[in-house]
Amino acid sequence: MDLFKTIVFYFLTEQCYDTYFVDFNFLDVDCFRALLSKCLGLGIIAGSVLVKVPQIVKILQNRSAEGISLASVLVEICAITAHISYSFVNGFPFSAWGDGTFLAVQTATIAALVFYFSGAPGKAGAFLVVYSGVLYVLMGGLTPLNVLWSMQACNVPVILMGKMIQAFTNYKNKSTGQLSAATCFMLFFGSMARIFTSYQETKDPMMILTYCVATLANGIIVFQLMYYKKAKGKKEKIKKDEKTAQAGKPKQKPKSKKVD
Repeated sequence: MDLFKTIVFYFLTEQCYDTYFVDFNFLDVDCFRALLSKCLGLGIIAGSVLVKVPQIVKILQNRSAEGISLASVLVEICAITAHISYSFVNGFPFSAWGDGTFLAVQTATIAALVFYFSGAPGKAGAFLVVYSGVLYVLMGGLTPLNVLWSMQACNVPVILMGKMIQAFTNYKNKSTGQLSAATCFMLFFGSMARIFTSYQETKDPMMILTYCVATLANGIIVFQLMYYKKAKGKKEKIKKDEKTAQAGKPKQKPKSKKVD
């Protein structure tokens, strides 16, 4: 029973525990929202554990990081680090930001592998040491909260800019190319769910704004995926109809030459 209570108290407050297991009132709206927020947060964290593992495995299997932009990886890890540092120092529940921890570890691993397979193993080791030091400075109480807030605020334009660059590329090419539809949809629904969990568990305006912008930006990419897929389907249908029409036409017999 003690173990059961320990587990339950991670998801519920004592008041909600009494509401559910003493009063047997399972229709309490506030407790339901709190429970839903915890479950959503943990679900997002569970999904983030293996998000970038396929990319890491691919680099190791091919022993090459060709085609991976180091600048893009470093910008991404800066945004993730700012987010988890701000959340940790503020004491927000782990379920509200824990996915960032796993993303930071995986992204740092990718950056180190890019250095390593680019012929600079020393830089790979140095990067990991420096990054560990940066984490300690940001999360160890050595950085003022207002600085962390400013870093978190910078995430808003960084996220928007990165997605808009991708959206413009899609528009210019009239195609979404090799973008993974599954990944884009997961990012969209994940950021949408994070709006709810951030409001429920942190009430922090900057956190909520960050996920609102991320949802908007991811939504634009998802819209392009559906739009260009539909346009591609129409083109293929037209080509198929044309081929069918040509195949249905009777072949004309060659005219025989008159013999004098």
